[in-house]
Amino acid sequence: MESDDRELYSVGEVAELLGLHVRTVRNYVRDGRLKAVRIGKQYRISRADFEALTSTEDSAEGAGPAADGIPRGRHVEVSSIVQIESVSPESASRLSTLVTASVQAVRDTPDALRIQLVYDKERARLKIVVLGGAADTAAVLNLLDDVLGPGNDLLPSEGWESDRA
Repeated sequence: MESDDRELYSVGEVAELLGLHVRTVRNYVRDGRLKAVRIGKQYRISRADFEALTSTEDSAEGAGPAADGIPRGRHVEVSSIVQIESVSPESASRLSTLVTASVQAVRDTPDALRIQLVYDKERARLKIVVLGGAADTAAVLNLLDDVLGPGNDLLPSEGWESDRA
């Protein structure tokens, strides 16, 4: 689908054009990163607003892409879901505090990380959703790898599950 053939796009069409999930595009609209008009129960995005989201700062000023044809300054966002099994409520709470505190340290950046933590008590499962820039997301994933790796006793290896039954 070519971006110049229509004046208004649905959230689904923008998601398809950008290779993103529909929820991500809706979040862009809610966060104000993508301007949209609500028509009934649906959002519509104008071509100009779509191009404003996808253009670089240089091309917005008329400079266009670099000599090699590759646009510079493009925004990159990473979505990661980390699922950790067999987690006690106490360990989930400690891990949630650690991750949240580490993200708070870099909140002043323009593309601050967004973290959502969900603990399922019945399945003893913690899910951590990380949205943000590639480098900051990698730092959080490395932190989790270090904390949850072998030799660290943040998560008990056995025993607590028998207490749940």
